[in-house]
Amino acid sequence: MHVKKGDKVMVITGKDKGKTGVILASFPKKDRVLVEGINIVKKHAKPSQLNPQGGILSQEAPIHVSNVMLLDPKTNEPTRVGYKDVDGKKVRVAKKSGETLDK
Repeated sequence: MHVKKGDKVMVITGKDKGKTGVILASFPKKDRVLVEGINIVKKHAKPSQLNPQGGILSQEAPIHVSNVMLLDPKTNEPTRVGYKDVDGKKVRVAKKSGETLDK
């Protein structure tokens, strides 16, 4: 996957197009990511020990990884991701600015 947990991304298509958020979790086997504040869905919860009131809760649902684009750390614009070999390690590079994304 071209994105990781903690990356700042922009949604490039769908109902939340143009919104930005941080990746909370990634699911590589399903090609999906959970982005903070994106794809909010309503979940009906029965009363339980944790939530004695029950009711309707709002939470993020995973979206397909192809619908998000990484934000360039330099310009804060969406960019494609390239890979470079630095000191024997494969690091991600922003295509727009050439900035490395991995520390």
